[in-house]
Order: sequence, then C-alpha cells, then structure tokens
Amino acid sequence: MISYASRTRWLWSGTLTLLALAAAFLIALADNCEHLGLCPPAPWSADELALLRSMTLDNIPPPPASPSNRVADNPRAAALGHRLFFDSRLSANGKISCASCHRPENHFSESQTRGRAIGFTERNTMSLVGSAYSPWQYWDGRRDSLWSQALTPLEHPAEHGGNRMEYVRFIAADPQYRAAYESLFGPLPDLSDHRRFPLAATPIHNESWQRAWREMTPEDQHAVNRAFANLGKAIAAYERLLLPGPSRFDAYVSAVLAGDEKQQQALFSEGEIRGLRLFIGPAKCIDCHNGPLLTNNEFHNTGLLSYSAELPDRGRRAAITRVLADPFNCSGLYSDASEQDCLELRFMRTGKELLGAMRTPSLRNLANTEPFMHKGQLNTLMEVLEHYNQAPAAMIGHNETKPLKLGRRQLKNLESFLHTLSGSIDVEPKWLVPPTSSEPATVTRTHKPG
Repeated sequence: MISYASRTRWLWSGTLTLLALAAAFLIALADNCEHLGLCPPAPWSADELALLRSMTLDNIPPPPASPSNRVADNPRAAALGHRLFFDSRLSANGKISCASCHRPENHFSESQTRGRAIGFTERNTMSLVGSAYSPWQYWDGRRDSLWSQALTPLEHPAEHGGNRMEYVRFIAADPQYRAAYESLFGPLPDLSDHRRFPLAATPIHNESWQRAWREMTPEDQHAVNRAFANLGKAIAAYERLLLPGPSRFDAYVSAVLAGDEKQQQALFSEGEIRGLRLFIGPAKCIDCHNGPLLTNNEFHNTGLLSYSAELPDRGRRAAITRVLADPFNCSGLYSDASEQDCLELRFMRTGKELLGAMRTPSLRNLANTEPFMHKGQLNTLMEVLEHYNQAPAAMIGHNETKPLKLGRRQLKNLESFLHTLSGSIDVEPKWLVPPTSSEPATVTRTHKPG
C-alpha cells in the first residue's frame, strides 16, 4: 500500500511535470505564434502606417494623361465609347460586345478560364477597372494604350471576328453614331465608291480581307485606319472611368490613422489584421502588389505552369516585338502623341529576365473574378497562396519568387485579408449596364481621387 507521503510526492511530481510541459508549450507558442498565425495584433509602427497609407484609395491620383489619345478625357467621347463598348453589332455574328468578356458583374473581367467570345482567347480576361493607370495592356503588355488594346479584339477571329472596313462602314451608316463620331473627330471618309473602299478589308487575319486591303491605295488605307483608331480612342475614354471604389480595407486604414479602435475592431477581425501584417511583411506580397491599386504594373515570372497540352508561355519577352510592330502604338501614325511623350515605349525593358513574365494584376475586387492567373490555372485564392508558398521552378525562364514557408493558419489569415479588398466600382451605376436610350449619356464621376 502506497503511503500518504509517497502519494503526495507522486502528485507533486506529476503536477510539476505538467506545469513544466505547459510552460514549455507556452514558450514554444510564443516563439512560433507568428508562424502559427496566433500572435495577438501589435500596434502598427510608423513605417507600417506609412505603408498602409500608401495602399489606400485616398492616396490615388487621377488617371495619368494619355497623350496618344486627345479625347481620352472628353465626356462626349466617353459617352460614345460607352455605347460602343456594349454594342454587340460590332462583331461578325452580331452577338459579341466588349462586355461579353469584360462583364460589369465580374468586375469587368470574366469568370472563365479564358475569355469566351466567338471562340476562346489564349488567356484569362484581365479586369479593365483601374487599367488607365497601366502603361501596358494585356497580361503580356503587347499594347501600350487602352485605345490600341480596344482595337485588337474587334478583328481577332476568336473574339469579335470582324474587320476595320466593316466597322467604319457601320459607324458611317448609323445616323446617331455618325453624328457623335464626327462631332469629335471630324468627317468620316466617303466610302460610297466600292472600288476604292471594298465592303470588307483589313491587313490582318482573313486572307480575302487582306487581298482586298492590298488593292486599296495607301491614302485610302490611311483614312480607314484613322477612323478605326478613333473608335478605339472613344472606347478608351469610357474605360478610363472604370475606377475601383473604397473597400473595407480602406475604411480600416482610415480608422487606424484616426486612432479609432472601436471602428477598427468593427471592420477587421484579428485574423484579417494578421493577414495584412503578413501582406506587408513576411509574405512580401507588397513587393509587387503595392500602391493604391495594389500592383506595380510590371512584369514578373512567378513559375506558373501552362496546361499540359501547351508550350510554355513566353509572356512579356514575346510581346516586345508585337508592341513595337503595332501600327497603333504611341509612336505610330495614328497616335496623337509626340515622340517625346512615348518614353515608356522608347525605354521599355527588353532583357531575357522577361521570358515567361506576366503583368502584375491589381488585387482590388478579387471577389467574382476567379479563376486566377494569366490562363486561369488556379481556381481559388488559397490555391494562389499555396503556389507562392511553394514557389515551384518555372517551365520557362526563371521564377523570381522564393518559397514563403508560411503555416496553414498564416495562409488562411492572408486569404481573409484579401477578401477585404472588394468594393464598388467608382462609376455611376447607369454606366454599368447597356444604355436603354440611343442618345449618348453624359459622364458623371462619383469620386475624384486625389
């Protein structure tokens, strides 16, 4: 039989062992709480506050000037562009408009792996919201302005599938479109002589259309190109109005800067705060996703795989030749810019490090824009975070990222934070649906940044 003294010693020994284990656990927890995503939120430092302030829409300037487009900020051009953007008659089958892939309800992107119009495009559809701030368009930057980008789908066989001659004829034949166009750009060319101006013609894609184009005089080709370019400039004037509105993240930062702790607690959970700390800290997301739009608009290879049946995507490296050869680029005949205005084009990077690189997308309004990445390879935000956490080797070029080695809870906190970046689109609601009236509306901005 165990004596009372022995039993007491045994109980004390067991208790001390448990206390020692508990202490060791608490010490280990304290040492690893960051990795486990359990650290209590600490006050923001002065440097962190400066970073947070730089990421809010309160800090966004007006969209930069577009010297290659003299009507970029003309309200009447935006009204014309708005109508063109939603008009499905600007397509070979009469069913495809710009909004077919850039859907307002999907933040002016599309919830498909790739854009779907007459056929399927090569890549996922990027959102147009905030695109006025980028000097390059598309994932690979193969166009250097919104207006030159707007022209490309109109003639692509898998998108609108038409040709520039038909589009210019369509505008000329519609009294309201013609009046709106000529009030901005002057008289359209007289297309009545079909020997000079065939019914269908373009220098690209369709062989018979190309043959008809080659039979035109250079002067007549120039007249059609000029009118076609002007359609793109009007569409771009509308697209420049598509700006992100404030999100819960912006409201939280305002509360932090104001020292309003009650409002901070109402806006952000502890997990979202931890996710934000990771975003600007150990996860290094802010290295590329910075500024009010959470993008540096640069090109990076992050080791994303193409689909198994495809060759690796050469990305920006292949697009350099295309943007230089584009007749509608900043230095082209149809640009309104001087050579001095085209610095981005003249001094763009062309190095081998751009092989497989893609443009950094904005992280604002991620909701309803999945799947993610340039070919829709990743279906959820967690898949995106796990990709960066592992940083696999690139199939082509060199993956710039390094493994983050974050814990599961840290990834969940990052995911929670990313959901706080959704907000409204900063344009009057009447601009987000096809117009019901044939009369052009006037542009009204609900918020002027800066």
